[in-house]
Amino acid sequence: MTEVYRKIHVIGINSYIFEDLPRKLQDLFLQTGNIAVPNSYFEEIKSWGKNDLEKKKSFFSSNSNNELVNWLRSQKTDVILISRGDPLWFGIGRILLENFSKDELSFYPSNTCIQLAFSKLKIPWQDNINVSIHGRDSTKLIETLKARPSSLAIITDSNNKSLEIIKKNLSELNLIDFYDFWLCEELGFDNENIRKLNLKESLPSDISSLNIVVLTKTKKNYSNNKLPLFGISDHIFKTFDDRPNLFTKREVRVQILADLELPKNGVIWDIGAGCGSIGLEALKLRPNLDLFCIDKRIGSKALILENSKRLGVKPKFIFEEDINNTLNERNLSSFEKPNRLIIGGCGKKTKLQIINKVAQGMSIGDIIIIPIIDIQTIKKLKEELEDKNFKTNLNLIQTYKSLSISDGIRLEPNNPVFLLKGKK
Repeated sequence: MTEVYRKIHVIGINSYIFEDLPRKLQDLFLQTGNIAVPNSYFEEIKSWGKNDLEKKKSFFSSNSNNELVNWLRSQKTDVILISRGDPLWFGIGRILLENFSKDELSFYPSNTCIQLAFSKLKIPWQDNINVSIHGRDSTKLIETLKARPSSLAIITDSNNKSLEIIKKNLSELNLIDFYDFWLCEELGFDNENIRKLNLKESLPSDISSLNIVVLTKTKKNYSNNKLPLFGISDHIFKTFDDRPNLFTKREVRVQILADLELPKNGVIWDIGAGCGSIGLEALKLRPNLDLFCIDKRIGSKALILENSKRLGVKPKFIFEEDINNTLNERNLSSFEKPNRLIIGGCGKKTKLQIINKVAQGMSIGDIIIIPIIDIQTIKKLKEELEDKNFKTNLNLIQTYKSLSISDGIRLEPNNPVFLLKGKK
């Protein structure tokens, strides 16, 4: 193996001021003759050569491409490559490690732009999710946004209109009001600028090409006066932090509410209620209904109560318990029999038990809706409903959303859901 005598020193910076470098790196710069610098700030770093009275400098303008790699290979003595922040974090470090041995490389990271952004915003960032759409489409960003993290930092790309794409993705996923949008420009440099943008307005025209975006979950008071009559947006509902998508999406919820044929008065049971999205929107449509919410997940009652406030409605009862306990240990004769029954969030055996114990007492015209994702359970549940004198029909809900990516629009499928309806 050929012994390596020269070094490639990769120095991360967050300032164009030479004196901001640690003393050790200032000395390294003064001692090194060949310097590679990204062309976007070539002139600023080239001016550092005026500090050097001993060694003449040769500066190479870098585009972080094969031309840079070939130049580095051609050098017989130590060289410096200037980078931003941490070269091993969404930076040039990966490319260098693919083309040179570790023995040839020395890395001197500075603070990342993300560290600087959160320090300026004065927000803890240990739970932050980082995504880069620099030189790539927004597929990873879309996947991350769907999980609704509490904060998200996005490395942007001025060449692919990434700010417009982020704005479109937030709008398409109904998250415009879910996040505060912080635009952070030229962090650590003289023209540093941090501003919160209103995405319902046009983007500013004076944005620096050196920028990142930080999204932080907004803290706002929800007013039910601003909610639509029907088809409430998903982001309005507070959900489980560790399972933010565990609720019935708007497109499916709208169909369930339509199939329920909600009466002006009566009783509705929402079993496997989760955060209460179906039952609470039903109650908003028909305020005189009595709503029973049942869910076994710890914390579900608090979620349903919070969402009740957001929608301006009030369930009659919320049981945070397994429906099997409700059916087997409570005196069901003291409960008001449901005129509308939603059965979700449990296995086939439990669904059958619910039908057996509850359906018998339901009256002519009463309705049961069962959302199903497991196709193998449909036949047995359908037969059980028909055995209890329910007329059934089955509906497959499959929807797609348009999502913007760097080179256009794609259709993103939502999970298909079967809706089994029984009407007595």
